[in-house]
Amino acid sequence: MDFMKRAAQVAAVFALMTLNAQAQQSEAALVEAAKKEGRVAYYTSYVAPQLHEAVKKAFERKYGIPVDLLNVRASELEERIRTEQAAGRFTGDVIQHGQASITRLSRAGTIQPYGDVPNAANMIEGQPADGVQTGSLITAYAITVNTDLVKPDEEPKSWRDLLNPKWKDKILSDDMRALGGGFAMFSAIMQEPTLGEAFHRELAKQNIVFTRDVGQSERRVARGEYPIWIPQISVNVLGLKGLPVRVIVPKEGVAYVRLDQAMLKNAPHPNAARLFMNYYLSEENQMLVGSTGLVPVVRNVAEKIPKEQRVMEGATLMGTILVETQQKYLNLASEIYK
Repeated sequence: MDFMKRAAQVAAVFALMTLNAQAQQSEAALVEAAKKEGRVAYYTSYVAPQLHEAVKKAFERKYGIPVDLLNVRASELEERIRTEQAAGRFTGDVIQHGQASITRLSRAGTIQPYGDVPNAANMIEGQPADGVQTGSLITAYAITVNTDLVKPDEEPKSWRDLLNPKWKDKILSDDMRALGGGFAMFSAIMQEPTLGEAFHRELAKQNIVFTRDVGQSERRVARGEYPIWIPQISVNVLGLKGLPVRVIVPKEGVAYVRLDQAMLKNAPHPNAARLFMNYYLSEENQMLVGSTGLVPVVRNVAEKIPKEQRVMEGATLMGTILVETQQKYLNLASEIYK
């Protein structure tokens, strides 16, 4: 029995070594083909210039392949792609865009299957790649409170705690009636069975104050203008150190937005595109992503990020914006939060 067990272990080790060797050969062939194409054009609507520059430089340093980076707003990106493809000018290779938006673009024929991207097999639970689009990073949304105005025993441990009468007229919120973090929160709550539409109708009675100036909202709470800010985006949490605020992960979980990547139709540099997509899902790059307050989308990465850089660690991903319900929920948010 011991001999058979040992033989099975040896066979498993050899099988793993074979797979690793095949993977190395496959990546080597991909790198060679990508280098022959000479460059890769990367289009993204995620406004994070420092992150994109860091990824661009790391990829170029590793593979010697230049990255042509286009970082614009979502509406500008989609118009750029529409114009280029309508004119038969296919210049973009890889797109990074919201999950629901890429799903919509895929259905419109703007995206093509990406082929062999080995690291796409390593996605975290609940976020699988499908051969057409795959996650690249996740932004999560929770609750921030002013610690001078909200005592520890008063802190909202649940989204439902925001309904406490003491918070009436005292909650600052990103506008849920327009695309953005507020709408991601609205959608996630709609998908949570214990909350849903009934919760939103009760929350509307709290006379929450809407804003679209997300960059200043956390500071307004820190200054004491409001005791509570919703939803708190994970990527901004590291910048709040030293301020009288605390970020709270509700027990039901956090809203999130997944930024996906995909290969554009008729990409002129398909091998370089695959290599770039594969690099984005590498442990090396996902460590970089996670160190900025974003949630890595690849397994066995989050726990390797330095403790002081981990944001919303262990939070349940509650729900996100879905293409099937996007317009319906936008209409409902406008009806509830008048």
